[in-house]
Amino acid sequence: MHSVLAPAARFSACVLAGLLVTGCATVTRGTNQAWTVETTPGGAAITTTNGFQCEATPCTFRMPRRSEFDVTITKPGYRTVTTHVTNQVSGAGAAGMAGNVIVGGVIGGVVDVASGAMLEIRPNPLQVTLEPVEPEAVTAEAPGAATSAVQTPAP
Repeated sequence: MHSVLAPAARFSACVLAGLLVTGCATVTRGTNQAWTVETTPGGAAITTTNGFQCEATPCTFRMPRRSEFDVTITKPGYRTVTTHVTNQVSGAGAAGMAGNVIVGGVIGGVVDVASGAMLEIRPNPLQVTLEPVEPEAVTAEAPGAATSAVQTPAP
C-alpha cells in the first residue's frame, strides 16, 4: 500500500539535502581559487613565497583560499616590486557559513573554517604598474669615450 506520506517524505528529503549542500562553502566554493597577477607593461616574472612562479605576466595560479604570501615581480629595466597578499572572509564564504548556521550544520561550519573555504585571496587580481629604472647619470667622460686635449704652445 502506497501512502500519501511516502512522496512527501521523499520531497522533504530532497529539499533538506539541497539546503545542506548549498549551505556549505567547502562544497559550493571549494578550498582553492584562481589568483591572477597583471602588470603594466606585461611580461614580468612572478615568484611567490609559497612556491608559485610564472615567467611572464599576466599569470593565473590555482592556490588554497587560505594562502597568505609575498609576491616578487621583476622585469629587466624596471624596479622590482614585492608586495604582501593575504586573505579575508568573502561574501560568498560568509553566505555559505550562514547556510551552515541556518541548517544547523555545526560540523559544516567547522569544516569551512578549517579548510579556508569561506576565505578569498586579496587583492585579486593583483594589478601592478612597473616603474622604469632611472638610467645612471651620464658623465662628461664616460668610460671608453674618446677625449680630446687642447695643447697650448709653450712660451
